[in-house]
Amino acid sequence: MPEPSDRPILLWPDPRLRQVAAPVGTPGPEIRALADEMLRIMYAAPGRGLAGPQIGEMRRIFVMDVAWKEGTPEPRVLIDPEIAAASAETATRSEGCLSLPGAPAEVTRPAEVTLRFTTLDGARVEETFTGFAAACVQHERDHLDGILILDHLAEEARAALAPALAALDSR
Repeated sequence: MPEPSDRPILLWPDPRLRQVAAPVGTPGPEIRALADEMLRIMYAAPGRGLAGPQIGEMRRIFVMDVAWKEGTPEPRVLIDPEIAAASAETATRSEGCLSLPGAPAEVTRPAEVTLRFTTLDGARVEETFTGFAAACVQHERDHLDGILILDHLAEEARAALAPALAALDSR
């Protein structure tokens, strides 16, 4: 059972969700502790990804685990991620967001994306993601630049979410 955290997940329209996060650089013990806390928060939510800004940590770090709900957990920590390449082919998926509960949206993104990122061990690596994992890394990386799934929607689709957004705004 995940340990609870005192740190809440920020909900839209919190202005911190629109800020650009600062680079982490070389990860040390503080970043390892943050990553552990973020994974606990993500699993307890229960989500498949969580970016630093979603808990008020304005640093370029996110955690993800696209497999845990179907079986064995595969937690990942990506620090200072950069998109190195993205496919011309796109895929449209329903994406939920822990900062926009009850407001899933159909988002079209590149079907495959290659990210350069730093691991908790400080290694700079490059990895290609496909399928749901590609959508997840793009979604979480967007959070690091203050971008939400709403920003990927046409006006009509965004208008359809208006009641759910109004409910969040009144919290």
